[in-house]
Amino acid sequence: MINSVPVQLARQVLLGLSVVELEEWAVEQGQPAFRGRQLHQWLYEKGVRDLESITVLPKAWRSSLLEQGITIGRLHEVNKLLAKDSTTKLLLEASDGATIETVGIPTKQRLTVCVSSQVGCSMACRFCATGMGGLERSLDVHEIVDQVLSVREAMNRRPSHVVFMGMGEPLLNLDSVLAAIRCLNVDLGIGQRRISISTVGVANALSRLAELALENLGSVQFTLAVSLHAPNQPLREKLIPTARAYPINKLLEDCRHFFDMTGRRVSFEYILLGQLNDFSHHAEELADLVSGFQSHVNLIAYNPIQDADFQRPSNERIINFQQILESRGIAVSLRASRGLDQDAACGQLRRHHVSIERPLDRTPLN
Repeated sequence: MINSVPVQLARQVLLGLSVVELEEWAVEQGQPAFRGRQLHQWLYEKGVRDLESITVLPKAWRSSLLEQGITIGRLHEVNKLLAKDSTTKLLLEASDGATIETVGIPTKQRLTVCVSSQVGCSMACRFCATGMGGLERSLDVHEIVDQVLSVREAMNRRPSHVVFMGMGEPLLNLDSVLAAIRCLNVDLGIGQRRISISTVGVANALSRLAELALENLGSVQFTLAVSLHAPNQPLREKLIPTARAYPINKLLEDCRHFFDMTGRRVSFEYILLGQLNDFSHHAEELADLVSGFQSHVNLIAYNPIQDADFQRPSNERIINFQQILESRGIAVSLRASRGLDQDAACGQLRRHHVSIERPLDRTPLN
């Protein structure tokens, strides 16, 4: 049943609205409710890019919507890189000229889309190309959802998994991230259990994430992935300067509380940086840190970027690190590196695109 509460369009765009919201909005526009269902089909099933292409809508209404400044809200593809392993990276441009990255990572069984939640990032991780450029703004819901549609279009394949591991810190854009998860789940049919949120860690944010997710989604089925990248506070501060405000022990305490609130196991991300955090004693420290925790450790070999003084670890050190964790009873997996020949690490394509506009931070790592 259509209610009388007006549907507020974010920046006059339709992408991101549910079928019920589209029905309500159509009625507010003086149209029958089924026009909203038609819009929903063309937005999410067909992936239409402009109102003129929705030929099932009355021409007079389409003209009226254009006069009102209503748009679908799709982004413009600026560049596309295809790696030898079929990993596809897209550089997308928003209506204000801001550019973001998204990556499609295919296997025989799945297509994972790595989406961005912000334009740039304020967390300043020393090994990340995105952090070198700082933060411009957070993304709206339609700009997040579009990334999945754009990868589907570019790769001609339905995405099965979504990871918020692209540009930006998702916990600093919680409202849009959770609204996007709802849209991806309900409107695009991607199960919550196939969606992951990756965070470096923001003080007092994990409890809020759980509370808002329970309130807005009804349940918490997505995976929380916490980027540790170091087994102790001093080393973590060197790699992630913003970690000074959020001690690692407090972060782990909040992770346990998140599990208590949601019942969802926490995944810990650990980028292995050659000769820096990949020593045997680091593996032992990490095992001590997460021991007895309902968790999983995901090891990631560093994907080199320009202007960063880090190196990829040797295969021997990677295997040794993994074996030490396994010997300590820690659930661990090694993420396969993808797109190495096309600079698939987060932020590299965008950084190259805007490199002449911003100076680089070449402050040495102490």
